[in-house]
Amino acid sequence: MSILVSGSLAIDYIMVFRDRFKNHILPDRLHVLNVAFHVPTLRRSFGGTAGNIAYNLRLLGDDPLLLASVGSDFGPYAEWLDRHGIDRRFVRTYDEMLTAQAFITTDLDDNQITAFHSGAMERASDLALSDVTDAVTLGIVSPNAKQAMLDVARDLKRRGISTVVDPGQQLSSFTSDELLALMEGAAVYVVNDYEWSLTQSRIGQSEDALVRRAGTVIVTLGEKGSRILRDGERVEIPPVRAERVVDPTGCGDAYRAGLLHGMQRGLPLEAAARIGSLLGALEVEHQGTQGLALDREAFRARYQREFGARI
Repeated sequence: MSILVSGSLAIDYIMVFRDRFKNHILPDRLHVLNVAFHVPTLRRSFGGTAGNIAYNLRLLGDDPLLLASVGSDFGPYAEWLDRHGIDRRFVRTYDEMLTAQAFITTDLDDNQITAFHSGAMERASDLALSDVTDAVTLGIVSPNAKQAMLDVARDLKRRGISTVVDPGQQLSSFTSDELLALMEGAAVYVVNDYEWSLTQSRIGQSEDALVRRAGTVIVTLGEKGSRILRDGERVEIPPVRAERVVDPTGCGDAYRAGLLHGMQRGLPLEAAARIGSLLGALEVEHQGTQGLALDREAFRARYQREFGARI
């Protein structure tokens, strides 16, 4: 059975700022903000949330199905996906548009400033779950055109398919009612700590009330690990320390791939989150959002070292 990965495919221009944004931004001067960050390298790579999640799922031995829209410049990215055995039969090309482009600057605290041109991603709402003819047992709705996210989440739930909702960078575009529609009936609502605070503020309900509506919420906390919130329960997932910090871009997408991998195999959610933590740490140790190579035996051995248990 396949894992449906709905979301963006993008061409990323990735820059790492070898300092911290907070050292260069004056909070009391944000209304006249004018800053420039020196980045010694500029790297062009294949990305987009759906692409990154699918790539990492394939590393773990899963069979992701991409549901996404792309533009006329997608050829080299398509060859890359084919080379890595990632199914793109349900990726639709719009020749009159460019593939989405992201310009990402990340600092040493894993904070990001991103400029994003949506391009053909704006046509993602033309796609439908009914286009997917393969059997799907698990799906993730990751950042994409807003209406596409709402439609795919709704249709996955209606079919009884276990649904992970990851609003990511699109969270602020949803109204309170739309966010509730995304959350309700989902198996997991996964966000970082800032996005969780924004969710609560946007909807205007307490953490406990929202957890009851979502079923399970996972909050990623960067170098502090992650937290699983269920009705009346909080489970802390310890972080895995990267052996070296090379490029934190894409760490969150790798975490989500590890989470999906564990869920697909019926593992307890705590174990799935630990797999996500380890894969995210490995991602930080390598350049690019799709630059990691994985020895699965070594991965399992490191998991046992980090957590004192077998996968």
